[in-house]
Amino acid sequence: MLVKTFTSVPRSTRRYPETAVSRKISESTVRRLSHYLRALERRVGDSTTISSQQLAREAGTTAAQVRKDLSSFGSFGKRGLGYPTQELIDRIRDIMGLTRPWRVALLGAGRIGSALYEYGDFRARGFDIVAIFDADSEKVGRVWDGVEIRDPAAIAEVVERERIDLAVIAVPAEAAQEMVDAVVRAGVRGVLNFAPRRIRVPTDVTVQDVNMVMELEGLAFQLTDADLDAPQREATGS
Repeated sequence: MLVKTFTSVPRSTRRYPETAVSRKISESTVRRLSHYLRALERRVGDSTTISSQQLAREAGTTAAQVRKDLSSFGSFGKRGLGYPTQELIDRIRDIMGLTRPWRVALLGAGRIGSALYEYGDFRARGFDIVAIFDADSEKVGRVWDGVEIRDPAAIAEVVERERIDLAVIAVPAEAAQEMVDAVVRAGVRGVLNFAPRRIRVPTDVTVQDVNMVMELEGLAFQLTDADLDAPQREATGS
């Protein structure tokens, strides 16, 4: 996974993505950065510094892992003194590209799409849904908090006019690939996919899949596997 930062310049002149850090960074490291950021934000006002041990405890990892993750992006804090809390917040936000607003298109105005639109943390984190699309003619033309639901035929026009950076796919599985193809052709290079299928994109497009059914299946497997393994552990006394 490449860690990317972006500058707000006209779409016609912007190369997307612009890579500030070219080395490979694992997805698990990026996810831990999100945990560190939230842990740090909870600490604001309590202390001006935080140690790697304290941050690890808050984020559910180890101090060694915290130090290793942060060292991937340069030097942080001073040995024996910990990390300045606000400075580390600012550095992580910069690393993750959260120091600028992101303009988002939502494809799908059904139950999942509606829930995502109402989710306040998106806007709090700088992800602003400024365009909504749905193929249902009964939904087209409706307005959600000032944002009109448009027909997918208008994707190219709206993406250009609204300077869309990211797309959230919340349509049925059979429509997902077509919708992704449309936003990619329009210039979007970041896709969050809630549709229950894998989608194909060019190599310069980043996709994050969120499949809630698969997550529940994985959880069910873990619990089932633990139940099946219990008799064997009892038999061996381990």
